Amino acid sequence: MAVLAMSDTEIYRFDTLMRLERGELRPARAMQLLGLERSQLYRLLRRLRTDGAAGLVSRKRGRPSNRRFSDAFREDVVAIVRERYADFGPTLAAEYLAERHGITLSHETLRQLMIGAGLWKAKATKRARLHQTRNRRERRGELIQVDGSDHDWFEGRGPRCSLLVYIDDATSELMHLEMAESESALSYLQATRTYLERHGKPIAFYSDKHSAFRNNRATADSDGMSHLVRALDKLGVEIICANSPQAKGRVERANSTLQNRLVKAMRLEGISSIEEANTFLPSYLLRHNAQFACPPADPRDAHRPLAPHENVEAEMVWRVERSVTAALALHYNKVMFILEPTPLARTLARKRVHVCEYPDGRIEVRHGEVALPYRVYDKMQRVNQAEIVENKRLGAALAMAAAIQAVTPHHRQRNNNAPARDSRSVGIFAPNPPKEAKVDRRTLCTPKLKRVRRAEAGEPIVKAAT
Repeated sequence: MAVLAMSDTEIYRFDTLMRLERGELRPARAMQLLGLERSQLYRLLRRLRTDGAAGLVSRKRGRPSNRRFSDAFREDVVAIVRERYADFGPTLAAEYLAERHGITLSHETLRQLMIGAGLWKAKATKRARLHQTRNRRERRGELIQVDGSDHDWFEGRGPRCSLLVYIDDATSELMHLEMAESESALSYLQATRTYLERHGKPIAFYSDKHSAFRNNRATADSDGMSHLVRALDKLGVEIICANSPQAKGRVERANSTLQNRLVKAMRLEGISSIEEANTFLPSYLLRHNAQFACPPADPRDAHRPLAPHENVEAEMVWRVERSVTAALALHYNKVMFILEPTPLARTLARKRVHVCEYPDGRIEVRHGEVALPYRVYDKMQRVNQAEIVENKRLGAALAMAAAIQAVTPHHRQRNNNAPARDSRSVGIFAPNPPKEAKVDRRTLCTPKLKRVRRAEAGEPIVKAAT
C-alpha cells in the first residue's frame, strides 16, 4: 500500500470534494468552504475522479519555485556578504546590499543564504518574559532619556571612548549623539549645551545615578546639586534619576542597537577618531531616526525655546565658589589667580566670587555676570637651585637630568575634586602626559663615584699609624 503525503489544505479539499461527490454539499456551499471559483472546483473534482486523492496533491511539490533566484546570483550575494558584511546580521546586511549594491532581498531570504554559507547561526527562540511596561510619554520633548555607552567604537582603529546618547521617550527618536573620551561631567556639560541650543529646553532629562547628574556625597552644608543639575535648574529643566537600568530601557536598547549598527557604519566609512565620528554622527542620526522613530501620541512639541536672557554657554560650566584675599588673589586647584586691580576688583576683598571652568579648558573668574581679568601663578611649578658639578661628574649629572626630564614627577597632581578633563582640553589645567615609572636616582649614576682623592701614579700610599 502506497503512502501519500498531503498538506492540511489538501486533506481539507479531499474531504470537502468527497462530501460534494456524495451529494452532502451543494456546489455553491463547496465553493464557499474552499474559497474557489466554479471552474476551479470542477477541475479538482475531475482530478479526484480520475487519479483519486493523489490528483489533489500540488504538482509544484519538489520543484524549485518560479521566483527562486539563480544559483549564480545567490553565489554573488554570498560573496559580497562574505567580503564586506561577514559579521553583519541579516537585516542590517540586507539594508546595505540595497543601499550600496542595488541588490534588493528580504532579510529572511538573506538569512537563509547566510546560514547555508556558514555566515550566520540560527538562534534559538527565546521564551517571552512577562513584565509590566511603562507607557510612552505623549509629547516629544516631555522626557529625554540620557546615558553614556563605553565601548570600543573604532574596533581598535582608535582609542576606546564613550558615546553620549539623548533619546526621546515619546518617539524613540535619537535627539543628539556625541562621542567623548569618557563619560565625565565636562562631557555632559558640552553635550547638553549642544542639545539645548539645537532643540530647546525639554521638560525633564531621565538619567542614571552618574555623578554628573546626582551628587552622591551631598551634605547638609551644600545644596546637594551637581554642576550639571545646578545649571539645568537655573534654566528650568528637571533631572530625574532612574533607580535601575531597566527603568530607562529605551536608551539602554538604543545603546545595544548603536553598538551593533553604528560600529559597522563607521568601519565602512573608515572613521577612526573622535573628531571624525562627531562629524559623521549627524548624518547617521537622520538615517537611524527614519527607520526606528515613531510618531508621538500628541503632535505638540514640549520643547521650550531659550529666553533671550538665558546664556547656555555661561551656565554649562564647572562652577566653584572662592574667597578673594586682601591681596586680590584666590586659589583654585593649586593655582593662584591674581585679579587685576580694577575698581570692581578692589571692592571684592574678603568677598566670594565664582571660578567657572568651561568644557574646552577656558577659565573665568566671575562676580555676578561680570568676568574679572586676572593673572595666573601656578603653584605646581618648581624652581631648582643650580647644582655645582665637577667636570669629572658632568656625564653622570647629565644622564640623571635626562632621565628625570623623561618622566613626570610623581607629586605633580591637582586636587581630587577637580573635573575630569580629556586630552583635547587646553589651558592651564590641560591633562599631563601619561605617567611612567618613578626614576630611581640610585641606579642612574653608575659606576658609583668616590669622593676621596685618588693617588697619582707612582705616589706611595701612606697609612696612619695605629
